[in-house]
Amino acid sequence: MDNEESALIERAKSDPEAFGELYRRYVDRIYSYHYRHTGDVQEAEDLTSRTFYRALRSLSRYRDRGLPFQAWLFRIAHNLVANWYRDRSHRRFVALDETAPLSTEEVEPHRLVETDERYACLLRLVARLPEDRKTLLILKFVEQMTNAEIGLVLNKSEGAVKALYHRTLLALRRMMEEHPC
Repeated sequence: MDNEESALIERAKSDPEAFGELYRRYVDRIYSYHYRHTGDVQEAEDLTSRTFYRALRSLSRYRDRGLPFQAWLFRIAHNLVANWYRDRSHRRFVALDETAPLSTEEVEPHRLVETDERYACLLRLVARLPEDRKTLLILKFVEQMTNAEIGLVLNKSEGAVKALYHRTLLALRRMMEEHPC
């Protein structure tokens, strides 16, 4: 964590304006995380506000352990998502992204359609993964967190994150072989 952010966090413990700055820095990423899990705007908004409410309530106990502040926020968000899944006792579609990963510039139309279809198939397969594996993929590829940061969010060691990542990729490969797109 950089010195500027550390100072902002310390100020935020007693200054609402400083906490507001932290909120502005991270609200979009936390909302996106919740939306990717729930697929519902209202649920994502509710979970996002609860994340920041809990962060504000717990900020006085926050200690810098060398990892980014966002990892601590994502840990709170992760716990709320886990509770959300438990409360609903069913899985909902995960809206990872509605756009294709390729640019349309200089790509043949039939290739774009093929890519879109494979991408949509992959999203359907990812949506079928258990919650912890979806979370891992979101944190790794969407939020671009390191394994150490993901470990903090998931309450796992860095080695356990690597192993879960490896098992997740193997499971996706197996699913793709069983259900070719």
